[in-house]
Amino acid sequence: MSALTNPSWPAHLVSVDEFAAQLRKFPAEAFSRIDSIREFQRRFTISGETLNPYLFWDSQHYTRNLIDKTSLYELIAICWDVGQASAIHNHSDQNCWMAAPVGRLRVQNYRTLYQDLARGTCRIEPIEQLDLSAESPIAVNPLNPVHKVYNPREFGERAVSVHIYSRPFDSCIAYSEEQSTCGMIKLTNTSEFGMCKDPRLQARRG
Repeated sequence: MSALTNPSWPAHLVSVDEFAAQLRKFPAEAFSRIDSIREFQRRFTISGETLNPYLFWDSQHYTRNLIDKTSLYELIAICWDVGQASAIHNHSDQNCWMAAPVGRLRVQNYRTLYQDLARGTCRIEPIEQLDLSAESPIAVNPLNPVHKVYNPREFGERAVSVHIYSRPFDSCIAYSEEQSTCGMIKLTNTSEFGMCKDPRLQARRG
């Protein structure tokens, strides 16, 4: 994956509900390429405190919190405690734009040298690292989409990232760099529209 970043501070601070309302105005073709939604994300950054009603935290694993969904996209907030990380993964041939309204995160990108999903084997190599924040949103390059996201311990604070996926998907390929293996995994949401699906998790952020 390579990434396209924002060279300047977003112009407007908006609530997450305002952000979603504006996102719903885009036509279908805007989600089929990178530039329109990337520019929207550059111009509008989400106020972190407005995310609170949608967020649930888990000390054992990052959480996926669905905020809005249409046939064109899904808007998901991911909560990262210190030290938490995703698997190395792709986005099932869908576009992705992301920012971190709360804290900051690191994205490690990979190049796929070989992949045989039927055999569950692959070979990937790390390429560039990028830091993700409110000031530096990222659009995933569909030509190199394999990456992982993590909250390094040295950052010393929780983080929340907001992801726009288009189209919505519920599975992706996960990779192991060390074992040279890959396979499909199912994606599940911790909460949807502010309602927690995991009975273990009761406390919302803040």
